[in-house]
Amino acid sequence: MPSGRLALSLALTVVLSSALGAYVTYKVLLRPERVIANYHRWYHRNAAATFNNTHWLGVPTQKSPLDTWIFQEIIHEVKPDVLIEAGTYKGGSSFYYASLMDLLQKGRILTVDIEDYPGKPPHPRIQFLLGSSTSAQIIDQLKAAIRPGESVMVTLDSDHHAAHVSAELDLYHSFVTPGSYLVVEDTHFNGHPILPNFGPGPYEAVEAFLKSHPEFERDRTREKFGMSFNPGGWLKRVR
Repeated sequence: MPSGRLALSLALTVVLSSALGAYVTYKVLLRPERVIANYHRWYHRNAAATFNNTHWLGVPTQKSPLDTWIFQEIIHEVKPDVLIEAGTYKGGSSFYYASLMDLLQKGRILTVDIEDYPGKPPHPRIQFLLGSSTSAQIIDQLKAAIRPGESVMVTLDSDHHAAHVSAELDLYHSFVTPGSYLVVEDTHFNGHPILPNFGPGPYEAVEAFLKSHPEFERDRTREKFGMSFNPGGWLKRVR
């Protein structure tokens, strides 16, 4: 090929490549939600290396580190006397919350699970309760453990099917004090954007709950990092 035609061909290739790159960048910047959704899916597909391999001081947490940072900010702002957690698992989240409360020198955790996993980390700020989060016995134990006038925050991370989450919302929302938070976790299930075939889950339960509970509002500022396991699930009690 003559040198002139080769130079022209190379120039056209550079121009077309640059144009394609600019177009792709433009589309990505226009639709960042696609990037976030794809990252969610990648994170979930690679669970063995990501959320199933995430620990706090050696204890499994099964949380996004971006969400744990948000929990840190909320706990610092609200400084709850009590944090109720439905869904203990192996105690990593409770241990993390307790560590933050140690730094603040305030607060304790009441955490509930239907299974008693071995090896949960003991901590003077953590009280482990064994039973269903929706059982009358557990609700009575929680009420007895909270003193009058204490500020309370709640996070729901147990059975993620909509019926169960709705039952938890009905039972636990009244524990939350004004200005504090009710966090419904894993609202990314059922195609929001992962596990599209899961069926109605936490997201749908939150949608139904908010229609009849104007005292709670979604706090979208808690999704400032883009990637959150709890899209639309950071609920603030505003009155």
